[in-house]
Order: sequence, then structure tokens, then C-alpha cells
Amino acid sequence: MRSRFARLSLLVKILLSTSCAVTLLFAITTAIVLGNINRTMSDSLEAEVRGSFQAYTSLWKSRQELLESVSTIISEMREVRTALGTGDKATIEDSAGELWSKVSSTDAIFLVTEPNGKVLASLGGVTSPSLAQSLEIVRTAAARFPPHIEDPHESANLQVSGFFFQNGDPCELYQITVTPVYFDSSQGQDLRKVLVAGYKVDALVARELKKDTGSDILFDTSDGVIASTLNPRATSVTRANLLHTRETELVSDGIHKYAWVRQPLKDISGSKVADIWILRSFEVAESRIASLSTTILLLWLAAMCAGLGLTYLLARRIVEPVEQLDRAAAEVARQNYAIEVPVHSEDEMGRLARTFNAMCASIRQGREELIRQERISTIGRLSGSIVHDLRNPLAAIYGGAEMLVDADLPPAHVKRLAGNIYRASRRIQELLQDLLNVSRGKSRAPELCRLREVAAAACESLATTAEAQHATLTIDIAPEIELPLERSRMERAFVNLIGNAIEAMPEGGSVRISAQLERGAVLVHVDDTGPGVAPEIRPKLFQPFVTAGKRNGLGLGLALTRQTVLDHGGDLSVGSAPGGGARFSLRLPGAHVVQAQSMGVA
Repeated sequence: MRSRFARLSLLVKILLSTSCAVTLLFAITTAIVLGNINRTMSDSLEAEVRGSFQAYTSLWKSRQELLESVSTIISEMREVRTALGTGDKATIEDSAGELWSKVSSTDAIFLVTEPNGKVLASLGGVTSPSLAQSLEIVRTAAARFPPHIEDPHESANLQVSGFFFQNGDPCELYQITVTPVYFDSSQGQDLRKVLVAGYKVDALVARELKKDTGSDILFDTSDGVIASTLNPRATSVTRANLLHTRETELVSDGIHKYAWVRQPLKDISGSKVADIWILRSFEVAESRIASLSTTILLLWLAAMCAGLGLTYLLARRIVEPVEQLDRAAAEVARQNYAIEVPVHSEDEMGRLARTFNAMCASIRQGREELIRQERISTIGRLSGSIVHDLRNPLAAIYGGAEMLVDADLPPAHVKRLAGNIYRASRRIQELLQDLLNVSRGKSRAPELCRLREVAAAACESLATTAEAQHATLTIDIAPEIELPLERSRMERAFVNLIGNAIEAMPEGGSVRISAQLERGAVLVHVDDTGPGVAPEIRPKLFQPFVTAGKRNGLGLGLALTRQTVLDHGGDLSVGSAPGGGARFSLRLPGAHVVQAQSMGVA
């Protein structure tokens, strides 16, 4: 990052410094403002949640008081008491059912039971089959009622209210009020019947509460959610997150956040049977904060544009001479040494411009002299390189021709020598054509070749030399590896690498050529058991006219070999072989394994 900043222009640095300073100040100010706004929104949201909780408490209390008052009125009416005294279901429903339907909402339930919980009649609402048979909660409440009272009006003070959870499929939650009904007896007033009035807590109740409180409602039990105003996905995620969220934190449904408060719902004995979660969405506050953030961002952009514009106008006049010098230096880097910087002042920049112009003039003179000397040197080295590359094939031609002239050889021997002379002359022709192609930047079209065959051809051409040097050549390349190559150039590349390895082992040794496939490419290693390549010469080993450890080398073989590999889209590197010696590694792309059918295998 530091090096990238160092490469920037002075004008850009000034602009970046100004923009960073303005951005930092704006960021600090924005963070403070948004933090205060966020805290204010959170406090406001928590106040709204508390207000929703108070509204819920008031609404729930009013529903409970309504149940208590209606149950008390019905239990004290003479015709209703008479019907209750008969214990007949039809009589009870006729006398109390019509009254209940007038004084209560349609979704409220009203049950008449015995003190032991047996249900005698159901007068309102929709109840599950389990509620129409027997109620354990009635037995629990009856145990709290005295069996005898003196004043029948005392029964209103004995009412108990709470929530009742009915476990089943599906699970149901009710808000109920249990009212005892006493009848005259010889001992005063005896407990004969029990009235159970209540509301079923369901999605409709949750929606009514949301409408009255403005908050989302979630009724939850240990067996699952009873009712919720959130969608099913949000309900599931929110319920899971509520179990791990502290009371001072917001809870998320995966999309929106909510402030929340929890109230346990208890039965008539005081045991918790469910929870109600009141959730206040933070979406509106977040949208306001987002809108405010957008406004602040626009203000920041406007301030940045104005600040950068003023900074640019002021800094432009300061850095203009530096830019001129920079452009001139770039032209020098492109080897345009005829460039000159105009001098408009006598200050430091003017003196620097004069010095730069003098430096360019000195470089032009030195470059012209260097080019002249390099041309002479290059002609000599190129001549020696051509002699080096042509020595072996010319020697083969000379030796073969001498044997044909001076000796009377059998036809087979003559044919073999003629073939050697033909191959040597053809190699000379290919060498000269490759040198011409390299100079013109041309190359032949690649053809699919078996890598083992290319390496084997190179080894075959060096077999006599290897035998004379007591060197063994080993090829460990799978025969089915195939890739597109310029065969002649790649064969000479292997000849150069193997020949160098043989020459580096005057006392004999071994050369091993191996290959392995790696992600669509082939990695070829040419290992020898020679002294290896010194680490200090490896970085420049592939440069032209660099040689090491050879008696007659001019340093062009490895340079041309690496250029051949680069032209094939690969690379050539040098290292140390595992057992000592040098390792030249070629990576060539486009390699694949030939299928058995294409190889002619049945």
C-alpha cells in the first residue's frame, strides 16, 4: 500500500490528503450524530413497547373483568339457577344460552360443569372435544372453593381467573374465569355447579391485540407457538432468537429487528403455562436512520466536491512544473532522450529543469557511443554462436563424407552414413530457419506430439556423445502423454538441456528425463548427477551470452531453449535435483492423456 501511494502524483496526494481529512471529520461527526439518533430511536422504541404492554394489560384486564361480571350475573339469575339445579343439558342451554349469546362475544366459551370437572353443557364459542368432556382446571379451582357458604353473594368473591393450556393436536390456550355456583341446603349454601367462561387465544385474538396496541404479538408455550401476528418464517426465527437475546438487546427475525417485552401467562394456581411476547418493529426507525444517513452522505459528497475543486485549483499551479518534469522523465524511460523541459523560473524547479536537460544530453551522447560498440561486439558474438551451433552437424557431414571418399564401404554402411549426412544438413537448415524466425518473430504451427517420442529423438541424437562421456540417458515419461508442440524446436530444446547435462559430467554420470501431469499441464524434469548450478548464477543463467561450467559454450543455448518454452506458453526454471546435481524444469500447457482406443489398444 505504501509503494502504491508513493507512485501517485503530487496533485493526487494533495487531493487524497484533503479528501481523507474531510472524510475523517465527516465520519466522526456522522458517527456521533447517528449514535445519538440511534439511542434516541431505541429509547423511543422501548417506550412504545412499554406503552404497548400497558395497553395489552389494560385490554386483557378488561376482558377478564367482563368474563367475571357476566359469569356473576348469570350465576345469580333465578331462572338460570333453576335450570342449573335440574342438571339437564337441554334446560341449561335453553335458559342460559340465549342470555350468554347476548352479553358476550361470539367467540367466547361458556361451560357448565360439576365440581369434579364433568362438563354438563357448552353454551358458546367453539371448543375442542377435550373441553366438552372433563376439565382438570375445574377440579383444581373447586379445591380452592369452600364446600359451604352462608351468603350466596359471597360466590362472586370466590371467582378465580387465569390461563388454561390444553395440550393436544393442535395445542390450545384459553383465558378463563371459574365461578362457583352455590345452592340452598340444610347447611346453608352448598357448591353444586361451576361456570367456566373464557376466550380462546388464537390468531384472531393476536390480530386484535396488534390492532389495539400497534405491536406484533407472539403467544408461545414450551410445546410451540400458539398464535403470532408475524409470518411463519419470521415467527420461527424470532422465537429461536428470543431464547438467546438479553432483555436490553433487540431481537431479529432475519430481516427486521424488534424491541420486545415478555409477560408470563399463569393459570389459576399461579404456575406459568405460556408467554406473551410484545414486539415493536425497528423498521420505521431504521428507515428514518437510513434516510438521514443518505442525507448526510449527500452533504458529504457535496462538501467533498467543493473541497476537492478548490484544492485542485490551488494545487494545480503548484504542481504543474512537477508534472512537466514527470512527463519528461516518462519519455526518458521510453528511451526518448531528445526530450527537453521548458524552464520558466529561477527557483528550485527551474534549476532542476536545467539539470534534467543536461542529463538527457549526456545520456544521448553515451547511448550513441554504446550502440556503436555494442553493434561491433554483437557481430562477433553472433558469429561465434553460429559457429558453435553448426559445429556438431558440420562435423557429422565432414566425417561422413570423408569416410565415403577414403574407404570402400558396404552399401548398408554407405546408406547409414548418407542418412547421417542428410539429418545433419537438415538440422543445419532448421537451425538457420529458426534463427531467421526468431529474428522476425515468426513460429511454426504446433502439432500434436507424444512427449516421450520428442525426448527420445533428442536422446538418440546425443547417444554417441553420451556413450563417449560414459553417461547414461533414462526416459521416465508415460507414452500416452500428448500435447501441441513445434516438434523440431522442442526437440532442439531437449538436445540443449541434455547436451549441457552430459558436458557438465566429464567423468560420467546419468541424465534422467521425467514428466508428470499437473492440472492440464505437464511438468518435465531433466536431472543430472553433475556438480549442479551455483545459486548466484541461476537468476541470470537464461540470459544471452551467459555460461557457466562449459569449456566451449557461448551462452545462447539456454536462452534459445527458454524462448522456445515461452513461445509454447510455458516456462523454464533451474534448481537442484533431489540426489544432487542440476534440475531443469519445463512446464508446458495443453497436455492430456491419450485414451487407449486412440493408441490402437484393443
